[in-house]
Amino acid sequence: MDTIDDFQLLIDLHRPNPRQGPGSEAATLLALELSGLLGRHALQIADLGCGTGASTITLAERLDGHITAVDLFPQFLDVLGDRARAHGVESRITTLAASFDALPFAPASLDAIWSEGAIYNLGFEAGLTLWRPFLKPGGVLAVSEITWLTAQRPAEIQSHWDVHYPEIDLASGKIAALERNGFTPIGYFPLPESCWLENYYQPLQARFSALLEQYDHSDAAKACVEAEEREIELYTRHRAHLSYGFYVAQKTTE
Repeated sequence: MDTIDDFQLLIDLHRPNPRQGPGSEAATLLALELSGLLGRHALQIADLGCGTGASTITLAERLDGHITAVDLFPQFLDVLGDRARAHGVESRITTLAASFDALPFAPASLDAIWSEGAIYNLGFEAGLTLWRPFLKPGGVLAVSEITWLTAQRPAEIQSHWDVHYPEIDLASGKIAALERNGFTPIGYFPLPESCWLENYYQPLQARFSALLEQYDHSDAAKACVEAEEREIELYTRHRAHLSYGFYVAQKTTE
């Protein structure tokens, strides 16, 4: 399959699922509590890498403001639009198909940037550098990012992530990166296992058979499913050593 077909295969795998990565409504709500955004008015927020809108809907229901929901794939945004209408919050959300490195926001125009499980597409420090100028002074950044939970890990899981995302680090390293890049950390917590297993991996596994049938058990579809199964198996065996960490910080005022 060519590149665009590979993308379409991943879209077809993930689009029907409630989430495109580990997370939960409870985690989003806890990050909101830490953020200081609750009770403020007329907020301008960007939800970057929103997928089909699990976090976007929660933000729209809980905050007084407008959310620009950004994802690279319009197919995910179509689902988000349907979900927003079903929840009665469509007037508070604008969808935007765009790449993270070509965002149209004006400097110092956003009260908050939200991004659950997506900053890794740029890399953590690159994302901090690119996104910080869009925030107002004191603006809030809330991101979840793959994070080591232990200082020592089995070689198998260490080598896997060294290849797939060398920026994985302990929370202390991520917090130091925030401080280096003009942010004041105000909260951190790791996602519990349920955010991975029940909310993300189990719905994903339930899609494998349908995806294989849709693509006539092609080699590309089989490879996609095998890669996902390998990731699930690795996480299940080594989940004591890693999770997503949810980081909440403020843009440091100059």
